[in-house]
Amino acid sequence: MKWTAQARPADAASTLLAQEVRRAGYYPELVLGTLDVAVAGEEVVVDLVQAETTFDDAVHRHLTVLALTPSRLIIVHADDSPREDGRPGAVATSEAVPISRISSVSLTRGVCEPAAGGGQLTEVTIAICWGAVRRLDLEPATCDDPTCQADHGLTGMTMPDDIVIRVAAGVEGDAALARADRFAQMLSEATARAAARA
Repeated sequence: MKWTAQARPADAASTLLAQEVRRAGYYPELVLGTLDVAVAGEEVVVDLVQAETTFDDAVHRHLTVLALTPSRLIIVHADDSPREDGRPGAVATSEAVPISRISSVSLTRGVCEPAAGGGQLTEVTIAICWGAVRRLDLEPATCDDPTCQADHGLTGMTMPDDIVIRVAAGVEGDAALARADRFAQMLSEATARAAARA
């Protein structure tokens, strides 16, 4: 299944995904070509596209695409990668995770006016873990003696940190928020089915 301008995907979900990537406007042919290789002809059931721009010493753009197929979660990241000769460059990376390998899907839903029928959804954060990446947060260890000058080393926590996506209505809009909520629901259903078969 190709997402090039000459050959559009046949199924509706893939067509919508291609439109979302093109709407994001961040090297769509690079992203769609990388996605095409990773999806490997499977049907895309549901997707989530998130563009992000950050400002540091310079403007940095980043695009994340999550595509759920019947058997895998496909993740594509695209980033600016300036070349040594000064010309613009970009890099796209894909990862394909079997649904059966996903160990947890954490969903945080923010609402306004929660007392009014559960409130109106304003943001969704989806954290997906499959054990590929862990984050280590360290801080100096202390003791109960306020006068102690000894070095007690470090203490910290390690936690899974494979991928986290946050979508807020105030930033990306209500339609993007609804897509993120639907993606979270369908991913949760897929992992529940995989767990039941295990």
